Amino acid sequence: MEQELQQEGYFGEFGGSFVPPELQEVLSYLSEQFYKFRDDPDYKEELRYYLREYVGRENPLTYAERLTKAWGGPKIYLKREDLNHTGAHKINNAIGQILLAKRMGAKRIIAETGAGQHGVATATACAMFNMECVIYMGAEDTRRQALNVFRMELLGATVVPVHKGQGRLKDAVDEALDDLVRNYKNTFYLLGSAVGPHPFPTMVKHFQAIISEESKLQIMEKEGRLPDAVVACVGGGSNAIGAFAHYIDEPTVRLIGVEPDQAPSLTQGVPSIIHGFKC
Repeated sequence: MEQELQQEGYFGEFGGSFVPPELQEVLSYLSEQFYKFRDDPDYKEELRYYLREYVGRENPLTYAERLTKAWGGPKIYLKREDLNHTGAHKINNAIGQILLAKRMGAKRIIAETGAGQHGVATATACAMFNMECVIYMGAEDTRRQALNVFRMELLGATVVPVHKGQGRLKDAVDEALDDLVRNYKNTFYLLGSAVGPHPFPTMVKHFQAIISEESKLQIMEKEGRLPDAVVACVGGGSNAIGAFAHYIDEPTVRLIGVEPDQAPSLTQGVPSIIHGFKC
């Protein structure tokens, strides 16, 4: 039953695809292609190659000795997504999706970004595979994250400020979806957050699950058991959904998402995962 719900675009009681018919047709085709290639041996091998040789995986699970002593309680481990190429977890998903786009024959990549980390990762992947890249970014975010705008443009991307609504991440997503409807024949929308209609959250979870896949093996090697808790920042959700994925069915592991009281985009790019152990 769980697999059936997952394939229909639901995470338990959450999820779905509530969009206009013209967009649903595009998303249904994307879903079909994702499930077709997700377990394809050639695709998986190519993805593993780029994650290893280009992203730099696997990255360390580092024991934070001084922080552990300062807190006087649990042993703290940091999953070092900051050591990936481009400096964040976003590149995991960008590489996974752009390899899918290549197989679908797309020539143009569009994306949204808030703090700019996903935009930089997407622009980097597009430069690697010589694809046209257009990044939608809220006008307010372009002002706050001018350095990341510069990095995207340096990599050859076109950054489009979005002035609609509040000029933030949600508005950039809406603008990118409108672009996809207009240009779906040659365009692939490389969405970076666990948001939007199916299959995007499912795809993001799949490509970011490498975080918890690695950390689970690493912590068993270091401590001989699973952690008491996994803590992840929650902005657009891609980091948290990846950090939690391989622990969801572990009843002894607490999953704790930490969300800010400001714009979600402020947390994107923060190192992903902390493992706490009782003394």
